[in-house]
Amino acid sequence: MTQDATVADDTRVPARGTPRALDVAAFAVLGLSAGLTVLIGLLGPSVMVPDLAGPAWQPPYSLGVRPDAHLVIGMAAAAILLGGVGLLGALRARWRPDPRLLAGLGCAVVALLAFLPPSGSADHLNYAAYGRLVTLGHNPYETAPSALPTDPVLGAVEEWTGVTSVYGPVATAVQALASLAGGESVRLTVFVMALVNALAFAGTALLLDRFTRGDADLRARAALLWAANPLMIYHLGAGTHVDTLAVACMVAALMARGAASGVLLGVGIGVKLNAGLVALGPAWELRRRPGRLAVVAGTATATVLAIYAVAGPHVLDQVGAASRKVSLGTPWQLVKTGLQEAFGPGAYSAWTQVGSLALLVLLAWLLLRAAPEHSAPGVAVAIVVAWLFAATYALPWYDGLAFALLAMVAWPALEGFLIARVVILSLGYLPAREALRPDDMLWLQTVVRQQVVPWSLLALTLALAWWSARSAARARRRSASAAPRP
Repeated sequence: MTQDATVADDTRVPARGTPRALDVAAFAVLGLSAGLTVLIGLLGPSVMVPDLAGPAWQPPYSLGVRPDAHLVIGMAAAAILLGGVGLLGALRARWRPDPRLLAGLGCAVVALLAFLPPSGSADHLNYAAYGRLVTLGHNPYETAPSALPTDPVLGAVEEWTGVTSVYGPVATAVQALASLAGGESVRLTVFVMALVNALAFAGTALLLDRFTRGDADLRARAALLWAANPLMIYHLGAGTHVDTLAVACMVAALMARGAASGVLLGVGIGVKLNAGLVALGPAWELRRRPGRLAVVAGTATATVLAIYAVAGPHVLDQVGAASRKVSLGTPWQLVKTGLQEAFGPGAYSAWTQVGSLALLVLLAWLLLRAAPEHSAPGVAVAIVVAWLFAATYALPWYDGLAFALLAMVAWPALEGFLIARVVILSLGYLPAREALRPDDMLWLQTVVRQQVVPWSLLALTLALAWWSARSAARARRRSASAAPRP
């Protein structure tokens, strides 16, 4: 059906270019969700917004209201739920605003959020600390923030004070540059990182718009899945996570060619190692062009080796440790608990790692068979989604990579699974600052995070596998019926 077509057999359905009440409501809900995210930051330090030490005249700014914990947690939950509902509605709407307007508004909100204190997690305090360690002459892959507790930036870390950096050298370089600009001010250091994050977010939006401009529907979906996505605004815009930098590199790599693509892949892996899953997309697409594949693979490998060599021998220490962890919000926590009850105390990391790898391979196989196209973005999104659902350790902002890749592929049926997953996982990580959680809201951890979220994600994972298998079977039947008969 074209953009201006009408449905002839039902006069109650408006023309595709005519807004319905439900369509307008979906976009209004998107705006309300983003508005709540902005308001959380604007109100200032709270159970969702960590304090930022430094001169008050320095950005980021807030009203300093210090809202009640129950209120701000409720606002965050509403932003997440409304964001999921609004995004589903907008993606299925017959009418949509101009994609350029949607992308522009989304990027404007993220730019505004750069001037407000980050919310949703305390990771930005870790980033500031690792950058500060570099400027003080220490290696953040060997020295933890707890080694210098009296430093105004290192002492501001709320979580993981005794943990060295898990982020790639490119992320550390950005953090170090922010620290050079911010000095002893946590506020200014975080602000510089937020500006870089906002630029990466907007750059990704521009790249996606350019990639999809030949297809009106795909262009609109790209704007909704990335720039105007309130869930990504909540996590990557307000949260200022380094994942945004990795996403920008990987989207650019998929649009580039030859050595440039390889270098960009290497830089993205230099931000976060798991972003390297995207490289399997170009590898698949170029599998019958060995010369081009060798150029891309060679430059990517050389770039990664050069980047990680600079960081020293301990650069992967925490990556290895993180791969053995099981986060409370994943279904693997249920598996771990079951193993402990059956066989006694123990981490059982080897068992969960093997199970996770097996599930990853199964889901990737099913999704690749069901994929509507086997282009580089299509293969990459199938593998990244499989990894997200199979991983033993996952946080909601990791999903940003999948949303950006999905924005490059016409695969509407997969969108609902991703939206449901990030909504469920996001609710499991309320509030951002566990130490300030009210005692009467302990159920957010013991019930929601440890029970509701993992069981819900288990059901969603099974549904994804079932849907993928059915989709693959239907695709085979269509291929068989379309094949010429002898």
